Amino acid sequence: MQLQLFKTLWGHTSTLADAADQAVAAGFIGLEGNADRLPHEELHSALQSRGLRYIQEIVTAGNYVPRRHDTVEQHIADVERQLQLGQSLQPQQVTIIGGCDAWSLEQSVRFFGESQEIAARMDITCSFETHRSRSLFNPWITLAILERLPELRLTCDLSHWVVVLERQLDDDWNAVLEVAKHAHHIHARVGYDQGPQVPHPAAPEYAGALASHQHYWEAIWSAQRAAGYAITTMTPEFGPDGYLHTLPFTRQPVADLWEINGWMGHIEQMHFLSWSEGVAHERACC
Repeated sequence: MQLQLFKTLWGHTSTLADAADQAVAAGFIGLEGNADRLPHEELHSALQSRGLRYIQEIVTAGNYVPRRHDTVEQHIADVERQLQLGQSLQPQQVTIIGGCDAWSLEQSVRFFGESQEIAARMDITCSFETHRSRSLFNPWITLAILERLPELRLTCDLSHWVVVLERQLDDDWNAVLEVAKHAHHIHARVGYDQGPQVPHPAAPEYAGALASHQHYWEAIWSAQRAAGYAITTMTPEFGPDGYLHTLPFTRQPVADLWEINGWMGHIEQMHFLSWSEGVAHERACC
């Protein structure tokens, strides 16, 4: 199995050409971003001129925190509209941040089921992100939805669950293993008990949080390998908007976002190689 890394465009403040150059220099094979908020011609040019792939991000009902009273029908319409919008960019796959944490189980099942049907009709591979404020905001409701929709694919950003539960997921390992069976894509951000993003994943005081998340990702890789995946995709996704810590009074960021995401990508390349070698050694011994 091969690891493919994508650079997130969330928090990128320079040109898309610069983003593409950063991705190439770091050994990433593509970009991930919201086609609804990006200039299509500029993005298409940046991708094509550098031979990069694209993961489209879709956000329903406004922003990352959805408009509270948008209906299921409105969320579904957002999915269809944005899938159509992104087709010209030929995305390798699509991540959807959708639904609402206040919905009933029936409402969420309807949203995911109909969204899957739309993507299937358009022959687009999509997965749904485990995200706060959304239908998949904690493991337990997610497991209930997966029981109803066993073919649902997930984009796993388990940093969201860590802050929702106020703990790492090591003591909820059975839930991690079950969710891993549905994981299609990983957003590699490291959360801690009181927040979705540590100030810097290389800091020794957050070594335990990093190790926990790497354990989750290994569970996903193992499930994907067992399911016959030839490729696993990952987007290091440390971001702005209150995620990135700042100093009081000056609001100066405590770290550089691209340096963090570049570091995360480099570490995960080495981590994946080590994990792959360990798996190969285990199979040879057996």
